[in-house]
Amino acid sequence: MAASTANLESKMFWPIFGLVTSLKVLLIPSYHSTDFEVHRNWLAITHSLPISKWYHEDTSQWTLDYPPLFAWFEFCLSHIARYFDPKMLGVTNLDYTSDATVYFQRMSVIFTDLVLVYATKECCSVVRQSKKKPAAKMLGDSGLVLAVLLLASFGLLIIDHIHFQYNGFLFGLLLLSVARISQGRNIEGAFWFATLLNFKHIYLYVAPAFIVHLLRSYCFRDTNKDGTVRWFSLAAVSRLACLGFIVLSVTAVSFGPFIAMNQLPQVLSRLFPFKRGLSHAYWAPNFWALYNTFDKFLLFSVKRSGLVSVNTSSASMTGGLVQEYQHSVLPSVPPIVTFILTVLGMMPSLIRLWISPTGSKGFVRCLVLCAYSSFLFGWHVHEKAILIIILPLSVLAVSHPLDAKVYLLLTTVGHYSLFPLLYTPQEMPIKVCLFCAFTLFSFMALHHIHRSGENQPSLLSPVESLYLLGLLPLFMYTDVIHPLLGLSSRLPFLPLLMTSIYCSLGVVYSWMVYLWSCVFLSEKKKSS
Repeated sequence: MAASTANLESKMFWPIFGLVTSLKVLLIPSYHSTDFEVHRNWLAITHSLPISKWYHEDTSQWTLDYPPLFAWFEFCLSHIARYFDPKMLGVTNLDYTSDATVYFQRMSVIFTDLVLVYATKECCSVVRQSKKKPAAKMLGDSGLVLAVLLLASFGLLIIDHIHFQYNGFLFGLLLLSVARISQGRNIEGAFWFATLLNFKHIYLYVAPAFIVHLLRSYCFRDTNKDGTVRWFSLAAVSRLACLGFIVLSVTAVSFGPFIAMNQLPQVLSRLFPFKRGLSHAYWAPNFWALYNTFDKFLLFSVKRSGLVSVNTSSASMTGGLVQEYQHSVLPSVPPIVTFILTVLGMMPSLIRLWISPTGSKGFVRCLVLCAYSSFLFGWHVHEKAILIIILPLSVLAVSHPLDAKVYLLLTTVGHYSLFPLLYTPQEMPIKVCLFCAFTLFSFMALHHIHRSGENQPSLLSPVESLYLLGLLPLFMYTDVIHPLLGLSSRLPFLPLLMTSIYCSLGVVYSWMVYLWSCVFLSEKKKSS
């Protein structure tokens, strides 16, 4: 029976891949954001300039601000790009978008998604091996459902293949590292994650989970008779040395040339530009969106009362430009405060992972909670970073009801919060149809997996379901009623504000539920 399930998965995996790839090809002519020009400019920089000038070049405002491995990735792509249209490789040829340039860059994203395809296959294998009973029906097959959730991710489709970025292969590296660690191949997992960090440093969000898990479950896994960690043993030291060698080797290959040229400070200044504001141009649905909104509310109340004079010249936190902003009534938040809150948000799950290692499930849950904390409390968080929570959570959602519940909550509001990225009328039907199709499949498949009997409770409570249904009137106002009332010029930020606030409530709530259930409630059950 298990063999037949494996055959079903292998038969359906590649048709799913083919269908999703065909959809990506159809999306090639669609709208693309300024990120398209960002990556074209990086192609030009790495192709036309010597290495010593890569992180100094500033002809365009879209300077190179990813780690060196991604710069080398662009360098390799540029040598293929010159056969399509060499004009795209001119550093001064800003905003160049010939048909050949569009097709090349779009196809490069589709091709590099093969890393995601391979990682998805490995994650499906992990999920299938963890299942005690094979599924009798297709929708109940966890491996197949996971393949759809990852390969046909709504977030990846609209961010990579419409908006334009290279997140697919980066998430492939993340999922591959998770799969390898779940398979007990810790050194390989560490290698792939170190590689990922040197491609895009935003994945530092989840680095604490990797560090704690690898130290506790790989390096210092031996214990004394009283249950305490055996810190000093030849085996532990050798494993730590091996792990350190892998991580440092990858980092040396990436940063080595720039260290040799004494350019490390310049590279780091590009990677961590703390002069950007607390919030991005469109407030990501996190804690700071609620904080900013409360500050605006207090400002409005104070101005209405006329009791206190408030300087409103510094009230904007949403320009998205490289400058610092001040709140009007509430205390302004420096980067160090966001760092402290982020670490505090991570600590419960990290402590639990160290004290009570529970295999791959505990590791991935800790990873998700670290991503949650970074997204909710981090500095200048982009709305697209919600995918760092959603995609790893997909692996657990097909196996455990708690994770499925949080996944449905987070994915629905998280994906909806990405709607403002596609603001052109032509893309409206595309994003709505893709969102509805993916959300409907997620609900049907996960309910089918986790509600095997009629007496099984629903994954979501009535209040949670009602909250998600509230997205419908929100969409009707922001995308239909608001423009019809002629308010787009008078109150242009209102739809974004409403979307950010409403989705923030759902994201914060889902984090509280997940943190309580995975850390505090589990600890209580263990002690009782």
